[in-house]
Amino acid sequence: MVKAIAAAAEEVAINNNWKVSIAIVDDGANLLYLVRLDGAHIASADVAQGKARTAMRYKRSSKALEDAVAGGRTALVAVEGITPLQGAVPIVHEGDIIGAIGVSGVLPAQDEQIATAGANMLVKLLGQ
Repeated sequence: MVKAIAAAAEEVAINNNWKVSIAIVDDGANLLYLVRLDGAHIASADVAQGKARTAMRYKRSSKALEDAVAGGRTALVAVEGITPLQGAVPIVHEGDIIGAIGVSGVLPAQDEQIATAGANMLVKLLGQ
């Protein structure tokens, strides 16, 4: 399933000629999959992993945490291991968050668009 989720995300990136890194983590925020597409910045691999781990640990999109920081909760940036940047979403199965996918390399909304396409693939695969 991880490869199918990654393939769906990669397809969106490639079809738009977006040079990104894509990271998928499990429910313990452990890395399951990482790809840095041709031309993606070296740092994007680290940022994609940080976004994915943030979405998993906090059980919400990384944008929600970015919004919290922008709304005045600046102390969040001092939390070790948090990457409050838009571009990651949880992967949900039967109401449970079982992992997360994070993307880095293009505009924040585009990163999230790619991540969402990957996360939605699980729903398609399982027919929910």
